Amino acid sequence: MVELRGAGKSYGNVRALHGVDLAVRQGRVTCVLGDNGAGKSTLIKIISGLHQHTEGEFLVDGEPVRFTTPREALDSGIATVYQDLATVPLMPVWRNFFLGSEMTRGRWPLRHLDIARMKRTADDELREMGIVLDDLDQPIGTLSGGQRQSVAIARAVYFGARVLILDEPTAALGVKQSGVVLKYIAAARDRGLGVIFITHNPHHAYMVGDHFGVLRLGTMDLNAARSEISLEELTNHMAGGAELAALKHELAQVRGVDVEGLPEESDLHVSAAASSAASSEKVS
Repeated sequence: MVELRGAGKSYGNVRALHGVDLAVRQGRVTCVLGDNGAGKSTLIKIISGLHQHTEGEFLVDGEPVRFTTPREALDSGIATVYQDLATVPLMPVWRNFFLGSEMTRGRWPLRHLDIARMKRTADDELREMGIVLDDLDQPIGTLSGGQRQSVAIARAVYFGARVLILDEPTAALGVKQSGVVLKYIAAARDRGLGVIFITHNPHHAYMVGDHFGVLRLGTMDLNAARSEISLEELTNHMAGGAELAALKHELAQVRGVDVEGLPEESDLHVSAAASSAASSEKVS
C-alpha cells in the first residue's frame, strides 16, 4: 500500500534520513522503532505529506508520488494520529469525532449542524471498533489517554483511512491504558488497514507487530519480519546493543554495572546479517 525505497530527507546540509526502505501492507502492522533523534518524526512527515523526500522513491499502491500537503495524503487514504490527537478537550466526544468535517442539514443560509446524525454515527463507529462510551456528550478531555487514542483511531478509520500512522500512541500511558490502545491497533489491522506503529517501546511493538524496522541516526539499522527476530534481539537493537557490546569490557570495570546480560558484538553482527539476508531473499 505504501513503500519507501532508499528514501531520504535533507534539510540543507543536515541529512535527517538516508536510504530508508519501508513497506506497509494491507492488514499488517509495521513497527518503526528508534530513540529520540533517530528520524522517526521526519519519516512520519514524509509519509503524511508534510515534507517531501529529497532522495529515493515514495510509492502509494505501486505508483510514485510526491505529496505537497497533508490533504493530498489524506485523499490517498493515509491518515496520521499524532501524540496530541488533534482534539479539543472541552468539546464533547461526538463533536471531536467530526471536528472539521461536521455533518449539516438544510439549505443555506439556514444550514445547521445535524447533531442527532453525528451522535448516532459516532456511536455506531466507536462500537464497531469495540469502544463503548456511556455518554458521547462528555468532554473528550475527561476520557482516559487510552480512550482518547481509541476515538482518534476510530475517527481516522471512519473518514476513509487505508493506511494509519500512529505516532507514539502509548508513550504517555500506563500499562493498562497502553493495553487498550494495542487492542485497537489490532482491531484496525483486522479491519484490513495497513498500520505504521511508531514507538520506542520494543515490548509494545512485539505484541502487535508483523514487521519491524529500527531507525538509528537516520538510517534503517534493522528491517525484519516477526518470524526473523526475537523480542530479545529487537530490544538489543533498540537499546543500542552494538554500542553497549563494544563497550562491554570498559563497562565491566565500573562498579555496580552488570554486563552479563549484554550480547557479544559478534552475535549482533550475525543476527543483523541473517535478517538482511532473509529480507533480500523475500525481495528477490
